[in-house]
Amino acid sequence: MAKNQPKKNKPKVHDELKGFDIKINQFGEITSNLDIEKLNEFLNENVDDKKLRERENAGGEEEE
Repeated sequence: MAKNQPKKNKPKVHDELKGFDIKINQFGEITSNLDIEKLNEFLNENVDDKKLRERENAGGEEEE
């Protein structure tokens, strides 16, 4: 089997995330050049969470 070749071109990203870089160091810690709070704010505004969608449809009732 052939090994996967790394992609040479960079992926398309949203304009607000230009220059965003995330890495995992030798200790398994995630390091980023973008503040986590800013990243979470972006994700809350632009990503639909399927799990939260069900809660909103329930009218505030929590399922067990």
